[in-house]
Amino acid sequence: MSRSFHMSKTASAFELYDRANTPAPAFRRIPVVPLGLSLASFFAVTFVLCVLFDLWFPALAMNPVWAPLLPGFVWISWSGFFLGLAEVFAYGWYIALVFGPLYNFFARRAGTPAQT
Repeated sequence: MSRSFHMSKTASAFELYDRANTPAPAFRRIPVVPLGLSLASFFAVTFVLCVLFDLWFPALAMNPVWAPLLPGFVWISWSGFFLGLAEVFAYGWYIALVFGPLYNFFARRAGTPAQT
């Protein structure tokens, strides 16, 4: 069976040959390092935005909710801010280090087809 390829300006003949002869993976893996960096950065940015929100609108402050989630966090001091920032960054990595391998394991077992 012949395969036809649409040659783009950036694809070389070698790249097209390589793609034609390489079987598609059985599942799409989630790379843990980019996932960890993405989640940790997202949580850090969200934490900073929440602190700014609490400073601008103290009547609507969310900091009482943070106490059980961020051990040692004290409203508001520089040490408390940086401790909270480090903790939410660590939470992002924790989620990535647990979720990424679990997803990859179950996707491989289920044989989830790769999406292109």
